[in-house]
Amino acid sequence: MRKPTDQPFIQDVSLKREFIASYDEFPFCIPAVRNLHVLKFHPRVTFFVGENGTGKSTLLEAIAVAEGFNAEGGSRNFMFRTRDTHSELYKFIRLGRGARRLARSDSFFLRAESFYNVATAVDQLGFDPGSNPYGPVSLHAQSHGESFLTLLLQRLGSNGLYLFDEPEAALSPQRQLSFLVAMHDLVQRGSQLIIATHSPIIMAYPDATIYSFTNTGIEPIAYQETEHYKVTKMFLSRTEKMLEELLGE
Repeated sequence: MRKPTDQPFIQDVSLKREFIASYDEFPFCIPAVRNLHVLKFHPRVTFFVGENGTGKSTLLEAIAVAEGFNAEGGSRNFMFRTRDTHSELYKFIRLGRGARRLARSDSFFLRAESFYNVATAVDQLGFDPGSNPYGPVSLHAQSHGESFLTLLLQRLGSNGLYLFDEPEAALSPQRQLSFLVAMHDLVQRGSQLIIATHSPIIMAYPDATIYSFTNTGIEPIAYQETEHYKVTKMFLSRTEKMLEELLGE
């Protein structure tokens, strides 16, 4: 078994500013993109957090496509396409490579919004149930959360690069705890993870880099300083008072 590594597969992402004609058009008008210079990744776990529309998924998607992944998710071998909705940002970013080499099979891009399409593509591969790397039961025959964890536990291995876009969308709080355990197993086996999330449970993973996407750009932030942590803590500790204020009662 490999050990947690200090040598990332991807060490940073930067914007090819010399090729951008205008910052008035999407996605370059997003502050997180417009103000991007060099964003360094943790060798093990990096989180993208922030409000909806701040560019977390847009940047993660661009990194994935620049790495050779299908924009809708899957491994580098998944070439299905249901609808082109991804931005052109992947053409305008530069990925700084680490010293380690990545095997083509040891990587995966998983996004909650198109996981159904990935599950369909897996079924169409026609694996024998006894040798299916995604498990013996079709992902479509399981609940959203069950199939998500099955893929995580069955398909993803050691020494890999794994990109997750809002994985909590498929998971109950209890399943998010299971996701933390699975994440830790991947890290312990030498993998690097980059995750866009709103979940204060998932982003609590220790010794990770957290980047906050705001209306001014991207900044590193401590876990306890994230809005996700502060709002969740405030609501759970002052539930009745918060409901009174929110509902006007």
